[in-house]
Amino acid sequence: MPDATITATRQRQQLRRQFRQRRRALSRGQRRRASARFGPALTRAIKHRPARHIGIYLPNDGELDLQPALRHPRFQQACTYLPFVDPLRPGYLQFRLWQHHHPMRPNAYGIQEPALRYRGRALWALDVIILPAVAFDEAGYRLGMGGGYYDRTLEQLARHPRQPRLVAAGYDFQKMERGELPVAPWDQPVDCIVTAASE
Repeated sequence: MPDATITATRQRQQLRRQFRQRRRALSRGQRRRASARFGPALTRAIKHRPARHIGIYLPNDGELDLQPALRHPRFQQACTYLPFVDPLRPGYLQFRLWQHHHPMRPNAYGIQEPALRYRGRALWALDVIILPAVAFDEAGYRLGMGGGYYDRTLEQLARHPRQPRLVAAGYDFQKMERGELPVAPWDQPVDCIVTAASE
């Protein structure tokens, strides 16, 4: 492995530790306030684009909670879909219909997924996909948890003319300046970043 690649990998690992630690250090009140601010910010970001079918995530490891945002009038009629690890293609995600009363189960990483085979939706057929991130930069590149699931999955969108709006969600402090985040060749940029202040 070239020295530059090793250096970039170490930088990404260091940034991942740093931002995850800061994210986990937020108090319950700080997380709640940030989540309450996210709905209006998300509405402004997607503007008049369709938002009938939305891919979301459930918060893990201190991530921003999207649930208050989905109570915004703009999204009350939307169908929500959660990612789950594709059992037939390891390393990839699918999106499965989710409602609050659906039973859940933890996957191999301890992240909750729909337990039953509720109706899924093709990636390209979603209107908006909201992605978690450990950090992101102004160019739309995001640093994830390191598994590469979202990047491998989103790469498939290049084969479809219809594209969902890709939104990275997080706290204000997770946003980095353009060029500060080491970008890997497999990283898939998002269309926009939506953040909320935790203070």
